[in-house]
Amino acid sequence: MKVLLLKDAKDDDSGQDPYIQELGLYGLEATLIPVLSFEFLSLPSLSEKLSHPEGFGGLIFTSPRAVEAVKLCLEQDNKTEGPSSTLPLLFPCGTIKGDTLPKMLKDKGIPMESMHVYQTVPHPGIQGNLESFYEKQGIPASITFFSPSGLKYSLEYIQALSGSSFDQIKFIAIGPSTTRAMAAKGLPVSCTAESPTPQALAAGIRKVLQPNSCC
Repeated sequence: MKVLLLKDAKDDDSGQDPYIQELGLYGLEATLIPVLSFEFLSLPSLSEKLSHPEGFGGLIFTSPRAVEAVKLCLEQDNKTEGPSSTLPLLFPCGTIKGDTLPKMLKDKGIPMESMHVYQTVPHPGIQGNLESFYEKQGIPASITFFSPSGLKYSLEYIQALSGSSFDQIKFIAIGPSTTRAMAAKGLPVSCTAESPTPQALAAGIRKVLQPNSCC
């Protein structure tokens, strides 16, 4: 049974993406198609702030892209002075960020300075990769969306390629924000994975596609 996951492939120690590996244990043939790409922003300004660590109490990271942005800047800067815990925290983040963390810190009286260092954009190969999948594999039994942005940039292509078979597809969400975004688009959510892990996703897809095999 063929299932489509809208995410980048990430190899583990076995040389295979853990999602493909986990789903394969249950006879599910998964294909991964990346739908998002990222562009760095304001790196000179970020580098300037990082060159004066004495001005901040620390750094907050909530995404790998923010770590990459800081790493790029630090490669050009050899200052090593430590930060002070009494100064504001620097929060390098994407242009799409939630308000939960800033609000929590504000409520606790912890100063924080947010700085946009990357933005999410559609993957340049999204249309061609989806067309190739549908041409070679046909209509997938299920499609998993990993983020609201991934849904936003891929849904139009999926609807067009699926045609009258669109309603036959089971749609799976990773995380509550993705579930809400799907519902806002009028997309039926067959399952929301309990956590963003291969095991949780495999369990959710099995419940939807192989109900008789689940306890």
